[in-house]
Amino acid sequence: MAEVRWSLTAGHDLQQIEDFIARDSVLHAVNFIDRLIKSTEKLQQSPQVGRVVPEFERPDIREVLFKGYRLVYLLKDEAIIVLRVVHGARNLAALAEREPWVIEE
Repeated sequence: MAEVRWSLTAGHDLQQIEDFIARDSVLHAVNFIDRLIKSTEKLQQSPQVGRVVPEFERPDIREVLFKGYRLVYLLKDEAIIVLRVVHGARNLAALAEREPWVIEE
């Protein structure tokens, strides 16, 4: 079974999402982030379940969707490293060019 780990960049994304939602409701923000994190548990059993990210076309970079967010992850050995959590309306390719992704966990 593969282990799901979170990159520093993805952790920062989670914090920004939580802060944004918390402007309206701290309780909803905490619940949303908890459910988002739990949504990655299915990856442990089936790491290939996500689709290949169209912007990158690399079989080791995949994504799953959760409530309008793209959870982009890297398949690496026996690990699944969540690289980014990005709202689906954002341009992922442009974001990757503008902001370096910190893969270290």
